[in-house]
Amino acid sequence: FDAVAGVEPQAETVWRQANTYGVPRLCFVNKMDRTGANFQRCVDMIIERVNGNPCVIQMPYGEGADFGGIIDLMTMDLITYEGEMGNTISRHPIPEAYREQAETRRQEMIEKVVENDDFLTEKYLMEEAINDAEILSAMRAATLAGKIQPVLCGSSLKNKGVQTMLDR
Repeated sequence: FDAVAGVEPQAETVWRQANTYGVPRLCFVNKMDRTGANFQRCVDMIIERVNGNPCVIQMPYGEGADFGGIIDLMTMDLITYEGEMGNTISRHPIPEAYREQAETRRQEMIEKVVENDDFLTEKYLMEEAINDAEILSAMRAATLAGKIQPVLCGSSLKNKGVQTMLDR
């Protein structure tokens, strides 16, 4: 999806086809470095325009000209890309200004994943610890079943976020 334009008509067509044929999908919010980029608006449009169930697993570290990288909600790291084509990938602690928002989004991600897995729902309600491997496994199962669509972000032209998406 385009971070500036949001859900476009051709994306709606592809989404309907994926629904018809039961094709699992994940969402990549592209062009986060462009003026007017708005990650949350794009996520909201996925719900409104295509009736999706987005599960945000990454959030941008800034938007538009301030786009400086990606906050990975699975690892709780800030991922930055150096060089013109994002050749050098570095991981850093999440800056304090983004920490609370990242923790809130991680909690939302966990809740969305566990509501699709009976075992994890029980663990969650019993306030037992759920490890990252369990979250990832349940997320994969829910994605393949078409219950959720993981949402990642970046800027494909500058190779920021693409490798991270492929690794997931």
